[in-house]
Amino acid sequence: MPFDYKKEYKDLYQPKTKPAIVEVPRMSFVAVEGKGDPNEEGGDYQTTLQLLYGISFTIKMSKKSKNPDDQIDGYFDYVVPPLEGLWWMTDDGMLTGIDYSRKSDFHWISMIRLPEFVTPNVFEHAREQFAAKHPETDVSRAFLFDFDEGTVAQVMHKGPYDDEPATITALDAYANEQGYALDFGASRYHHEIYLSDPRKSKPENLKTVIRHPVKPTDQ
Repeated sequence: MPFDYKKEYKDLYQPKTKPAIVEVPRMSFVAVEGKGDPNEEGGDYQTTLQLLYGISFTIKMSKKSKNPDDQIDGYFDYVVPPLEGLWWMTDDGMLTGIDYSRKSDFHWISMIRLPEFVTPNVFEHAREQFAAKHPETDVSRAFLFDFDEGTVAQVMHKGPYDDEPATITALDAYANEQGYALDFGASRYHHEIYLSDPRKSKPENLKTVIRHPVKPTDQ
């Protein structure tokens, strides 16, 4: 059976609707950074998804290639993990959380987790393969991103994306009650993991993991 990160790491991908404090280990992603409203039809965020999924599936399907150069040491079959997003805004040069009324001001890193066998050389080879098949795509925007997230408050949000603020308010209140403060800043972002395909799911059935970086209030 293909290795499924969602099933093997349920604490990270299948949390409860009740918030919790968790430690997220370092992991690697294929990522693209951008700015703007993610809902803009044909906008930058929408166009990056082809690049992210393209490179992800190039790596996954390498096992079927007859070219020895495409074979990867340590490869194991796996389910491509879900799309994730890091989101932030800047006010007076400081990184902050997000204001849903100002989506055009969003900064984001859109990303998909990669298996542990993906080295910089493996990533670059996959990027070159995808570029050869899609010369119209700027593959230079995709980068290998090592993310050490650390301590976060985490919760499962069920429902439309625009209903997230209420869930976030409860998440932040829980963190405060547990003796933690929000810790937005360099490499510490509002984080979402999209477990549902909005094209195939009703808004009320969408499942989204939400994480906020936190630190003990006495630090």
